[in-house]
Amino acid sequence: MKKVLIYITLKEGVLDPQGKTVQHSLNTLGYETVREVRVGKYMELLMEDDASIESQVEEMCEKLLANPVIENYTYTIEEVVTL
Repeated sequence: MKKVLIYITLKEGVLDPQGKTVQHSLNTLGYETVREVRVGKYMELLMEDDASIESQVEEMCEKLLANPVIENYTYTIEEVVTL
């Protein structure tokens, strides 16, 4: 069994209104050193071990999980250790 950790972020130059709202709120709470916040998505998938797992993850990200026009994605694949 494999655990796939997927991180999706907006591409550089794409406006992030949610990030701006979080930044403003942090500044209002006194965290004035925060200059920029970018909000993204994090997902974990448990998948059966398969020789094509990387290509499957790429395909899932391109087709559904990320919008390749405005988002970038990265992922890592870990072995699930059972006790």
